[in-house]
Amino acid sequence: MGKRFISAFLLILILLPVYLAGGLAFTIALGIIALLALKEMLDLRKSHSKIPNGIVLISMCVLLFLVIYEFGPVDGIPYLVVALLSLIFLLPTLFHYKSGEYETKDAFYLIGVIAFLGMAFHYILNLRRDAFYILSFLLLIPIVTDTCAMMFGSFFGHKKIAPIISPNKTYVGTFFGTLFGTVFPSLFYYFLISKEKVIEIVILSFLLSIVGQLGDLLFSKIKRENEIKDFSNLIPGHGGVLDRFDSSIFVILAFMILKGFIR
Repeated sequence: MGKRFISAFLLILILLPVYLAGGLAFTIALGIIALLALKEMLDLRKSHSKIPNGIVLISMCVLLFLVIYEFGPVDGIPYLVVALLSLIFLLPTLFHYKSGEYETKDAFYLIGVIAFLGMAFHYILNLRRDAFYILSFLLLIPIVTDTCAMMFGSFFGHKKIAPIISPNKTYVGTFFGTLFGTVFPSLFYYFLISKEKVIEIVILSFLLSIVGQLGDLLFSKIKRENEIKDFSNLIPGHGGVLDRFDSSIFVILAFMILKGFIR
């Protein structure tokens, strides 16, 4: 537990100034985080066959492009980009004949992973540039939810929600995580963003807290399917990038769908 808190403190010490600074520093940091997340997905050996180094390099370049490039007034990835992704990763499978080397299922895996990560991190970058307090509100939801769920679940939780997928998640932890993950972000929004549409913001915070926890469970399922405990050992006591950003990614993606709710 001590290692976990030390790692969390160091992460805050490193990432918070970059987050507050924004600009190029934030763009570079987010690009690095996106690439680390991609590496962790590519390291899931049971999810795909061997992917050639050349395709991995192309994947990294494409992901950075999706995260950083300005597509104009769109929230997701344009159809044109999806079409290009399909061609870039599907056509090379024609030149790999050996079974288990680089097959069409691997290409579709790459397309899905890159679109998934690219869309989420691209939207985070846009929000940091155009709506700093909205992004802070969104990131606060999974942070408070996960922290309170862990604390209350550790001390008071006994009955597990999904013991096979995530043995540490309890009903008590989920209840208090959702409660505080709704209340504190809603207060943040009320005092720092807008005092209008209070009920809508409370409902939105509640829904995003739930979605974040479902995203966490989904990533836990991915780990169980691949028979691993963590996505990597990059962060002592915490695991990898995806172990820390799983809930946040789903909160961001859900907000892309629900944001019209608060307009």
